[in-house]
Amino acid sequence: MKHNSKLAMAISAAVLLSLGGAALALSTQDKYELKVPNGLAFSEFKGYESWQLISISENNGLQAAILGNPTMIEAFRSGIPGNGKPFPDGSKMAKIHWTPKKLETFPAASVPATQHDVDFMVKDSKRFADSGGWGYAVFEYDAASDKFTPGTEASKPPQDHDAKCGFACHTIVKDRDYVFTDYRHR
Repeated sequence: MKHNSKLAMAISAAVLLSLGGAALALSTQDKYELKVPNGLAFSEFKGYESWQLISISENNGLQAAILGNPTMIEAFRSGIPGNGKPFPDGSKMAKIHWTPKKLETFPAASVPATQHDVDFMVKDSKRFADSGGWGYAVFEYDAASDKFTPGTEASKPPQDHDAKCGFACHTIVKDRDYVFTDYRHR
């Protein structure tokens, strides 16, 4: 009887562990599986978290860090867009937005608090020929669920349902190959 009790307890523990693991798996998200409808995928920017800083910004009440992949950084260092040349295909940027908060230890400073979203741009002149050679994506972040979702028409600013969602805003910097951000002196 003791052997059967131990076996039943072991089986029960295994079932509980597997159910707990399944619940944990359901609550986590692989952000790299997300896509905007025209095919621009979060996975195209895998590793963006460690890209080099291009610049910082603040607009619409949000703070942002603008990061670039090595191709983008090298293009900036070569003088693009100021030299009139376009960014090469494969250039990528990520813009991470946070809501700001006052730094507790130094209230005169505002620092990032909760992440708001992440925006992506990729230069692929063949794939995105009808949007200046750039593809765009916005993925909103929900801190309560720790999940990202593609931006929608209800987003601020509204996002169309394709990889051209940022093109309308970026046309005002067409002469800079559709890139607002400058790479600043270090």
